[in-house]
Formats: sequence, C-alpha cells, structure tokens
Amino acid sequence: MSCSKEEIERKRLAALQKRQQVLSHSSNTNQNTPSKPWPGQISSPQPCSSNGAFKSSMTSNSNRSHPYSKPKTGRSEENNVPVGKVVSGTVYLISEDRFEVNPSEFCAPLINIFKSLPSKSYDAKSKLWNFSVNDYQQLMSKVAPLAPHIVLGPIPPYVLRVLREESMDPSCVDLSPVEATLRNKLMPFQAEGVRFGISRRGRCMIADDMGLGKTFQALAIASYYRHNWPLLIVTTSSMRETWQSKIQELLPSVPMMNIATLTSGKDTQFVADKQTEVVIVSYKITSMYQDLLKSKKFGVVIIDESHYLKSHKAQCTVALSSITRQCSRAVLLSGTPALSRPAELYTQLALIEPGFFSSYTDYGKRYCDGKQTNFGWDMTGQSNLPELQIILQKRFLIRRTKEQVLTSLEEKTRETVLLDSTLLQHTDTDMGLNDMAEAYKSSRASDKHAALITYFSESAKVKIPAICQYIRQLVTDGPAEKFLVFAHHRAVIDAVCTTLDEENLGYISIVGSTPANTRAELVDRFQHSDSCRCAVLSITAANSGLTLTAASLVLFAELHWNPGILTQAESRAHRLGQRGCVRVRYLLAPRTADDLMWPMLQGKLNVLNDVGLSRDTFEHTTMKHQESKNNISQYLTPCTMPKNKNDYIPGTNIRKDSIKSDVTNEQTSEQTNTHTQNGDDVDKSFLDDDEDDELLANLDL
Repeated sequence: MSCSKEEIERKRLAALQKRQQVLSHSSNTNQNTPSKPWPGQISSPQPCSSNGAFKSSMTSNSNRSHPYSKPKTGRSEENNVPVGKVVSGTVYLISEDRFEVNPSEFCAPLINIFKSLPSKSYDAKSKLWNFSVNDYQQLMSKVAPLAPHIVLGPIPPYVLRVLREESMDPSCVDLSPVEATLRNKLMPFQAEGVRFGISRRGRCMIADDMGLGKTFQALAIASYYRHNWPLLIVTTSSMRETWQSKIQELLPSVPMMNIATLTSGKDTQFVADKQTEVVIVSYKITSMYQDLLKSKKFGVVIIDESHYLKSHKAQCTVALSSITRQCSRAVLLSGTPALSRPAELYTQLALIEPGFFSSYTDYGKRYCDGKQTNFGWDMTGQSNLPELQIILQKRFLIRRTKEQVLTSLEEKTRETVLLDSTLLQHTDTDMGLNDMAEAYKSSRASDKHAALITYFSESAKVKIPAICQYIRQLVTDGPAEKFLVFAHHRAVIDAVCTTLDEENLGYISIVGSTPANTRAELVDRFQHSDSCRCAVLSITAANSGLTLTAASLVLFAELHWNPGILTQAESRAHRLGQRGCVRVRYLLAPRTADDLMWPMLQGKLNVLNDVGLSRDTFEHTTMKHQESKNNISQYLTPCTMPKNKNDYIPGTNIRKDSIKSDVTNEQTSEQTNTHTQNGDDVDKSFLDDDEDDELLANLDL
C-alpha cells in the first residue's frame, strides 16, 4: 500500500499524540492527586527553614492550575502552530496564472501566511484562498518550517514545467514543406491545427469535433516531417481503405506501390521492404505483428481514433507504447478523447510524451480522485479538473468545435420523446424490470455495470412495440425527409427494418457484420438516391466513420452508457456538408433502464465539460410525448408479400431495377445543380468522406 508523504506524516503524528496522551494522563494522576492520610494519621508539617524555601514552595503552588480555570486545549496562541494534530492541504491550479489552496481545516497560522502574500484573494463562495503563480515558491517556503504540524501537498513538477516552458509560437510556423496538393485544400482552422502540431514538434493530439477534417491535418503534419518517414497509420479495420485513398488523393508524390496495408502474414514481406514508405494497420494487427513493426523503425506514426486505447493494459496499447517510443513524431486523432472519465486520457497522453507523468497511479490520485480499495485502485472519479485542462491545452492537444469554426453550419436541436406507456410490452417482464432496477441500485460498485447491461437488454424488448409505432407515425404523418435510426440490440434493429418493409420505405442497414467495402456503397446510396429515405444503424458499429449529411433527423431508439458514443453518432448528420438544421430525438420509455441511464449520461458529460473535452449537454432538451393512436389495426399482423432477396440490394430493401431510374435522376440533378465557386463559396466536398470517428465497429449485440 503506497501512501503519500502527507499521509505518512499524519499517521506518525497521530500515533505520537496518542502515546503522549497516555503518558500525560498517567503522570497527572500521580502528581495532581494529593495523598490523603489514613484515618487517625496526622500529616507532618512542611519545613520552612528559610525564606527561599518558602518562595520556592509558593512558586510551585502558583504554577498549579486553579480548580476553576479553563481547561487547557490542544492549541496554543493564535500565531503558534497547532499542537498534537496535522493540518494538511492540497495546492492546485485554477487558471494559467493562479493557484488555490484547500486546507483540511481552519488553521490560524496558515491564514496569517495567506494574508502576508501580495497576490492574496479570498473567494467567498468556495471559502478558499487563491494566489498568483509567481507567489507559489514564497508560500511553500513560509509553510515549510511549520512541518510536520502543517503540510501542503505541492503542485507536481510537471505542471510547473508546463507553465514555465517557452513553446514555439504556432503563427510563426511555415507550411511550405507541406505538399502543395494538400496545403492548398486546408481551411484556415485546419492550417491552424497543423501549425499547432508542428509547434509541438510533431507530438500532439488533434481533438477537433467530428467532421472537421482531422485526417487532413494529420497528413499535413506527416508531410511536413517527410524526412522522418517511414509513416505508420494505425486505425480501425473498416478505415484502412479510406486512409489509403486519402493518401493517394492528397499526397500524390507518394507512389501507390510504396503504400502497404498489413492485413495478414502475406503482407509482411511487403511491409519489411525498404521502399515501402507508408504502412496502414488496424489495432488488432498491431499487437499481432509488434516485432515486425518495431523493426521497421518508423519515424512518424498517426493513431486514428486514439480513444480506442483507453485501457493501459490492453495488448494494442502496450504494442503501440513500444513503437511510439522510438518514433520522432506521434499524432493522435480523436473527436472524443475521453468518453466518460479523465482516467481514459492517461494512455493517450503517455503515447504523446512518455514519462511526462511518473506513473498511472500518480496521475489517478491527482486527477481521478484515486482511492485504494480492497480490489485495487479506484480511478473512476475526477479531481483537479481545471489543472488538467490547462495541461492539455498548453502541452498536448488542440480542440475546436463546429460552433467555433463553422459559422455557416446550423446548430442541432435535441428532443426527448416519451413513448406511449400503453404500447410498452409490459407483460411477465414487468416485475422482472422492477427487480432489475432494484438490483442495480443495491449492487456494489464493481457489479453495477453488469446489472445495468442486464436491465438495459430487457428494457429493449419492452420498448420495441412503441418504437415501431412511432416510426410508423413518422413515416405516415411526418414530412418526406431522410432520417437515421440508431439502436443497440439486434432485436430492435430487426424490428425497425421489418416496420420499414411493411411501410414500403427504402432504407439501408449497417451493423457490425456489414463488410467495410459494402458500407461505402450503402452510404453513397443513402446520400444520393431519392428512393432511400432511412438508414438503420448500430450505435456501436456505425457511430463513426460515416458521412450521412443527407439526413435532417436522427432518432435514437436506444441509449448508450457512454455519452461520447451518442455525440459521435449525432455527428454523422451534423457535420461539414450539412445544409440545414439537424434535429436529434431520443425515444425514452418510463419504467425502463432509460430512467437510470439518461441522468447518468448527463453526469458524465458534466465531467467532460469540466476538462474542456466537450460542450454538449442533455439538460435543456425539449420534451415531447408520443401521440397515442390506439386502434385494433395495431394488434393485427400486416399482410406482406414474401421477398426474394436476390431482387434487392444487399443491406437494403431497395429493388435492383430501381437503380437505373435513380442514376438518371442523379445525373439530371447534378447537371441542374452544377457547383459554381464564387468569391465567398468554399469547396467543402473534400471533407465529405472524412471518416475518422470509428469505435467498436465490430461489436454487435
């Protein structure tokens, strides 16, 4: 069990205090209790041989405490240090130029020191004192002599180093070494991100919102450091082909034969070839061929969707740690660096600058409110988040939101729809759901997630009839617009697809088992075909890496316990290339797992907002109710003709014979809507395929 210096000193003084109390109690009992004479015994008189002896006796009597005097307390005078106890405190940054002290209790000598500092400031709301960073050393030097009675935990050295270091000014970076084809396509905010990465010596994280072109910025930084190649690109399995096509498009100076995609053992010889300049691998392949990749001695590495590496014990994290240590440049990309808690950031920061934090335990104790339990360290909390945000912004990452850089992009609106309770399939499962809710509330912290998964799975079955009825109402009564439907469980996805079949509505479906090459065809179909109005998507398999800006409405039939997953899914439609307003609706059902998960999501978002990694909130969503249209037809199974799957496009319910008519319509519309670039017109089509937000793509429940 590892304890800090403050904890060790506090325990030592507590033991000394207890021992001193025992000794003082026994001595006071022997000295202050006068010995009474036995019955009939005459006490002998005190000798008074001289005046000196009498004065000595009087002096000793005067030093004795008066029977009516106030009892002595554990504190001495106001300006002296406390006796018999330890006053501890933490010191942390609240801004780039000020820090705050949070003592364990009121201490007059400590307050006097606070008042002696010239930059002192008292916050009446928090009842804490804060000071200028320039007075930090003066404060610690004045408190040091009061040890071990007063101990303040210092600001870690790496924090002070970040404040004092002089980094390169990004505005002074010259982008002329970047290949002209790519440099001329960078938007101003993207060029700013490239300059930031170069000012950080090519070791940084681009944490822009989804759909802002992180792929372009990463390739531009890699092009700037072309002299350090070969280049390694680590991404998800479904994004390997996308990265290869982007390199061919934006970096035409790289021969196609010098780009290798490592998918199996057959490609190892091609990767080891000295002429190979770029190697593209997936996370799983990285751990399988770690030795081969290390022998290649890459100088630049790009890690796409770096939040995938949130566990520092995962095999791919260990493999990439050894690879990036020998790389001169390391660029991480993630629209959601932390999905729910600060602990998920540690592995990514360690990849950017190994050794910046002394250990994961020290990081967790400082920023995750780390506590040691019977099962090990608990790092699920958060602490000192303003200080962590300062470190991230000054040293590690740059983050811009759509609202900051895309002023022409309309904001998205969130709505919650309470499903009709009469349509919920509460039968024998009703009592089971109540039991599951109670089991979740009463379970231990280590068992809560498993209990929530069970409760979540059973709630999906209850919601299916109400979800299908809501989609029927939307298709029948709503406007003829394209929309997305996200769900988690396969039973819900299949039920939604069946409902769309009954309504004869064209749709596509992408789940975890959908091949990567088929996804691109389905996305293109949804984007450009008028007969395809809906996309039924798995939250975990299709929340990233897809551009579906043709949709103006996003429905969530189910929730997810990570808010980052939901915000990524929303960004499939609300991204660069969207020309209208995007409405997001969450379908919630009473007396289901939604009652627990919805406030939990907001709590996790608040933590991410404090670190500066998110600006989303679910608190101010508009609430609506599902229209109740109960009639006998909802209890009847619609009569539908059996389908021949060979007559339909895979993954859709669109007939193959409708392709020709759609292609003709598309060509006509393209001729009519020929894009003309004026002075204020910016060609943003090159970001339409910025599929850089893949997460858990192959997980399908």
